[in-house]
Order: sequence, then C-alpha cells, then structure tokens
Amino acid sequence: MTTRPEGLSAYIAVTAAYWAFMLTDGALRMLVLLHFHTLGFSPVQLAYLFVLYEIAGMVTNLSAGWIAARFGLTSTLYVGLGIQVLALLALAQLDPAWSIGISVAYVMCVQGASGVAKDLAKMSSKSAVKVLAPSGDGLFRWVAVLTGSKNAVKGVGFLLGALMLATLGFVSATYVMAAILLLILVVIVFTMPSGLPTGRKGAKFTEVFSKSASVNWLSVARLFLFGARDIWFVVGIPIYFYSVLSDGTEEGNRTAFFIIGSFMAAWIILYGLIQGLAPKILKASTRSEAALILDARRWALVLSVIPGVLTCAVLMADGASIWLTVTLILGLLAFGAVFAVNSSLHSYLVLSFTRAERVTMDVGFYYMANAGGRLLGTVLSGASYEFAGLGLLLGTATLFVLLSAVAAGRLQVSG
Repeated sequence: MTTRPEGLSAYIAVTAAYWAFMLTDGALRMLVLLHFHTLGFSPVQLAYLFVLYEIAGMVTNLSAGWIAARFGLTSTLYVGLGIQVLALLALAQLDPAWSIGISVAYVMCVQGASGVAKDLAKMSSKSAVKVLAPSGDGLFRWVAVLTGSKNAVKGVGFLLGALMLATLGFVSATYVMAAILLLILVVIVFTMPSGLPTGRKGAKFTEVFSKSASVNWLSVARLFLFGARDIWFVVGIPIYFYSVLSDGTEEGNRTAFFIIGSFMAAWIILYGLIQGLAPKILKASTRSEAALILDARRWALVLSVIPGVLTCAVLMADGASIWLTVTLILGLLAFGAVFAVNSSLHSYLVLSFTRAERVTMDVGFYYMANAGGRLLGTVLSGASYEFAGLGLLLGTATLFVLLSAVAAGRLQVSG
C-alpha cells in the first residue's frame, strides 16, 4: 500500500510540530525540577508541581479524542501548541518573593495547562499516523519513527533545559522557549497540507470509552508501564544524583545540573532510538499480530528484572557511593532500552486494535491511562524517595512492571 504525497507531507508537518513541542516539554521539566530543588523544595513538594500536569493529561486525553473527532486533528494540534506558549509565558511571571505554598499552587496550575497542551499535541500526532500510514508493518514503522524521534528530541530538551538554567536563568529560558514555539506554530499553521480528518458533527462524547477488551487491557498495561518509569524518573533519581554531585555552591550546582541534564537527555535519546528500531528488534515484518501480542507480556517480564536487580543493589549498598551510582546509571540505561521496546510495541498495538473511524477515541482513552500511570509514578516518586529512599522507589517500580505484564497477558487478536 502506498501513501499519497499530501498524506506524507501532512505526516512530516505533524511530526515537525510534535518535535518542537517535545523539545520545549523536556526542557521545561528540567527547568522546573532543578530550579525549585535549588530553592529548597522537598521531594514531595517537587512531585506536587507535576501532579496537576498529569491529572490534566488524564482529563485531556479522555476528552481530546472526542474534540478531535468533532473538530479535526489539525485544530487540536494547533490548540496544544498555543496553550504551551501561554504556559511558558505564565511560568516566567513567577515571583521569587512568593511563599512556597503560593509558588507550588501557581506552578501546579501552569503545569496543568502544559499537561493539557502536551496531550492535545500527542493525541493529534499519534492519531494522524493511523490515518496517514500504510497498514501492516508500515503502520508499525511509522509509529516507531514518530514516537522514537520525538523522544530523542525530548531528550535533547532535557539537556537544553539544564544548560539554559545554568546559563540564562529560569525566566530568560522560559521566554526563549515560548518565542521559538510560537514561531513554529505560525509556520505550521500556514504550511500544513491537507490529508488529516476535519471532524464530524455527529461525534458523541460517550464514544470515548472503548468497547474493545484489548484496548482496555492494553490501557491498564500502559498505566503500570509508565507508572514504573516515572516512579524513579520524575523526582527520585534526579534528586539522588544531585545529592551525590553537588556541594551546594553555585559552581557545584552548575556542574550537577549539567551532569543530571546529560544523563536524563542520554536516557531519553537512547529510549527514542530504540523505539525507532523496535520493528526490526521484534522482526515485526515477518510476524503476526498474535505473536506481537505475546511479546508484550514477554518484554514486560524481561523489563521487571532490571529494577529488581537495582533494588537489591541499593539494599546491599551502605549509602551513596560511586559504585552504587555507576550501577544505577548502567542499570537505568538498560531499563530505558528494554522499556523502549515495550512502549513502542504498545503504541503499535493500540492502533492495530482500533478502527480508523474511532481512532482518536481509542488513542485518547489509551493515553488517558498513560497519563494516569505517570500521575501515580509522579506521586510515588516523591513520596517513596522522601520516606524510604531508593530501595522503596525501585522496588515499587519492579511491582508496577510485573502488573503491566499481567495486564498484557490478557490481550487478544483483534477481530
């Protein structure tokens, strides 16, 4: 099956817009995390900053499928980019003289808007692939390219955010990102070709709830998969690395920012590269949907071994040490590689399970579960690290991956 030139052009335009968005999304996360940690926020308070971001993501994904079906994919993409520009401008207005309570509430609201923006852009981009891509292995390859490339770009954003915080400062960095994203939005609005659905007036909101058992079980698997990642990724590991790397001086902070940003960037870039290679790793072109469904459980079980081993390493270690830090870095990079195959396989399966006429609904429902997992992971990241350290942090991540494997075991071939 071949793709019309206008369809390919629309895919390229959507991918470019999604890249620009994810670059600022990654940079913003590092800016917020590191800036407020240096202001004295505890791990739990840092987790609070991202809670509304994830809650907004859940609500947005549940409703965005209907919005896109009603008003069209380009509309939701443009709105997502526009809201992110406004969120960045609002964040720059934060006053250092405000109390911690007011600052937390303000940043939570701004992050909530950013969460809406991100999931509008994500849902639009992922749904566009189902509409524009060839079927079969072509669909898996196009999904893998979009997802893998956006994560590689987001990884660059993590490094960019840390570098801008160290060089430009918090306020200037947010203004620069807002200006760049606004420019991208203007260009995309005037150059977007045809090829994407424009919406249908009869779309009902009740359609967002999937009637497919496989979509529902895949959503559960996705919830625990991304919960497992964010349990260590959002707060715990970055703050642990900061405690090991920084001596509290301004120069020490800059060094810590650079190293932490580099690690987070390397992790996301590795994750993105492996996602792009997932169809080859799984030999998807020569295998059936049934075989790939079985792989969803197998790869989750393989993934669970890594945080399990790291949990044992932490419990055996006598506090922070170079040996433990190196072990964590290598282990988490391995986690990223295996996690990427799991994630890419999920992203393909949800599009394989759904029908073209309700793709935005099923993708929105699926990514609502994704946001729910990130929400659980975010809360548990700050709470588990503050109350019991890395051992509980990584042990909980192990449990979540095992629960994802159990849910993946309930998937069935689409009828």
